[in-house]
Amino acid sequence: MSIADNTVVQFHYTLREGDTLIETSAGNDPLAYLHGHGNIIPGLEKAMLGKSAGDEFEVTVPCSEGYGERQDDKTQQIPVKHLHGAKKWKPGMVATVRTDQGARQVTIVKAGLKHATVDLNHPLAGKELTFSVQVIDTREATEEEVSHGHAHGVGGHHH
Repeated sequence: MSIADNTVVQFHYTLREGDTLIETSAGNDPLAYLHGHGNIIPGLEKAMLGKSAGDEFEVTVPCSEGYGERQDDKTQQIPVKHLHGAKKWKPGMVATVRTDQGARQVTIVKAGLKHATVDLNHPLAGKELTFSVQVIDTREATEEEVSHGHAHGVGGHHH
């Protein structure tokens, strides 16, 4: 089955910026997503279109089709109690903040006792990213997955 809208795709990936390894799914369950619902960055989703189980490919995604351009003025001061991921914060560390739109990653610019200045840009904003991808499986999405807007099961969302 070729990847198209409303297809659940399971895949493994290795993500690099230039020669630097950022992350890989090797050794873990494959990632699962629902194609056509914005569950992965646009450049990778576009490259997945038409691929099938067993396909392997590499794609370089410009920042405009990834996490966007960096915006230098995108900082905010927030209470330290809202930062998740560590007990003590230092500049450069990445924290998770829960928002009305779900969890969001921020980078610590300056940390005080009660407040921290955080960079709201995604940590990969402004970067050209290269993905090495292996498509493991494809299947038609269930009605429930389509109505929820995401894949369920291994590598996907669990309710």
